[in-house]
Amino acid sequence: FFFLMIRRPPRSTQSRSSAASDVYKRQYQRRVHGDSNLNREDKMQPGGIVVLNTGTQRESGRKAQLANINAAKAIGDTVKSTLGPRSMLKMLMDPMGGIVITNDGNAILREIEVTHPAAKSMIELSRAQDEEVGDGTTSVIILTGELMGTARPFLEMNLHPSIITGAYYRALEEGQKLINDLSVPIDVTKDAEVKKALNCCIGTKFSARWGSLVVDLALKAVRTISSGAHPSNKLGIDIKRYAKVEKIPGGTLDECSVLNGVMLNKDVTHAQMRRRIERPRVILLDCPLEYKKGESQTNMEMTNETAMVDALQEEINEIAQMCNAILKLKPDVVVTEKGVSDIAQHFLLKGGNVTVLRRARKTDNNRIARVTGATIVNRPEELQESDVGTHCGLFEVRKLGDEYFTFFEQCDDPKACSILLRGASKDVLNELERNLQDALAVARNILIHGKLVPGGGAIEMEVSKRLLEKAKTIEGLQQLPFKAVAFALEIIPKTLAQNCGADVVRVITELRAKHAGAEGQFFGVEGNTGKITDMREASVWEPLAVKLQTFKTAVEASAMLLRIDDVVSGIKKKKEQKTGGPQVQQPEGGEQETFGDARDG
Repeated sequence: FFFLMIRRPPRSTQSRSSAASDVYKRQYQRRVHGDSNLNREDKMQPGGIVVLNTGTQRESGRKAQLANINAAKAIGDTVKSTLGPRSMLKMLMDPMGGIVITNDGNAILREIEVTHPAAKSMIELSRAQDEEVGDGTTSVIILTGELMGTARPFLEMNLHPSIITGAYYRALEEGQKLINDLSVPIDVTKDAEVKKALNCCIGTKFSARWGSLVVDLALKAVRTISSGAHPSNKLGIDIKRYAKVEKIPGGTLDECSVLNGVMLNKDVTHAQMRRRIERPRVILLDCPLEYKKGESQTNMEMTNETAMVDALQEEINEIAQMCNAILKLKPDVVVTEKGVSDIAQHFLLKGGNVTVLRRARKTDNNRIARVTGATIVNRPEELQESDVGTHCGLFEVRKLGDEYFTFFEQCDDPKACSILLRGASKDVLNELERNLQDALAVARNILIHGKLVPGGGAIEMEVSKRLLEKAKTIEGLQQLPFKAVAFALEIIPKTLAQNCGADVVRVITELRAKHAGAEGQFFGVEGNTGKITDMREASVWEPLAVKLQTFKTAVEASAMLLRIDDVVSGIKKKKEQKTGGPQVQQPEGGEQETFGDARDG
């Protein structure tokens, strides 16, 4: 008899084999379904301890990457119809109930509230583009969304994001060289050359219907500010500080002008002061012309009946001393950033028939100093003859609409200016100002760099063609994402053709054929008709700085977003404990969930 002995394996071996099978099962799940179908235990530490707070939302791995791509595409699609001269306008209502009507990409996205972190990052791109170069805010969003969309097939093929972003950066490096090579230098001293690019910038805006109005305003303002500054000195052309836009409803658009000086919304402080002075001597102060009170609480003890009169007389003597220091220099106009007492007005009016403006803004005072040649002084006792401004030709107070405005005009060599905008309504004025700010930034960039590239999608098409040729020399997995960047650049001419109602497929095929031939680099889409045109004949040019910034921002932002594999949102800000009074218990979940910058205040 043979007994068949079946041994039962030890308990430890059994548990080890079941643990191994669990590991294999999870690895199989990852390969087949991705990370999204894993059990909740996988988001925990060993032992079943939850890592994150229960109120947080977490997306990781493939799910996070695809969510970022969808968010970027959604933001890009929002502003796609606002590109080109045939673009649509968007009407937005802000939280205060005001209405914004615009086709400026930055102005639209600034008013939109989004919750997804990647979408917030996209909106920041538009703001950075607007601050850096002023134009191309819509293009950068559309291009970033397209670059994110072209990366989706590679992620679904399980291509690592580092390989994709490496190819994107390589394409960026090549693209920048190509854009620089294709640029055309211009003579920035000739207004006709600079107006080429300004007309292209304004041609896609709401103010294009008024012809060269905004172009002339922007060019004159930038020329005024840059006088005396070296063309390559970007800090010398500070349009935000030295070009102030004054919007006054009423009148007609023909009354818009760049003043040969500055204006501010102030009236004289005394009814008998002069409102018109030719060749005035101007003094600028940064101190109050009134009695200086003690910094701490001061108690005065009166011992006889004349003490009060003496104290008041001392205050008057103090103010008289300040006014005498000013009157020594025989000024006609005194502007101070602080207050002026009634007694000081009396002394200045009787002693030298001086006109006084008080509580001027610091920025206004700086502009007046630039146009009059005066120096802002902190103490009246320190005034010298060299501090007096004598470059102003006419000081005058006028009434525009319902308010009084002070003008410093006909200045000898103004290095600052005010741009006066008149229009029928506030909505028209606001849109006109946005268009003017873009034109000012573009004009500044042209004066600094002095190079243009063909517009109408011509430069994107040419760079796309040359990147595809370059892709043939690239070996390995990076070749496909490199080609994807080239195809993504075609979204600009495609959108231009789509927005003017042309047959997109036919136009893009024809444009590719044009660029394949010799001298085809200047052919692009004519934004009004949708036909293929030589951009030199159509005179459609764009600044080199705008195109480079658009390409750099779009590629770098998309590469950054593609490398995100974990998104944690819903982190709550701890409320500061307030002292004094009973503390109210906040309900669970009553506090608004915030993310990113919102938590920083």
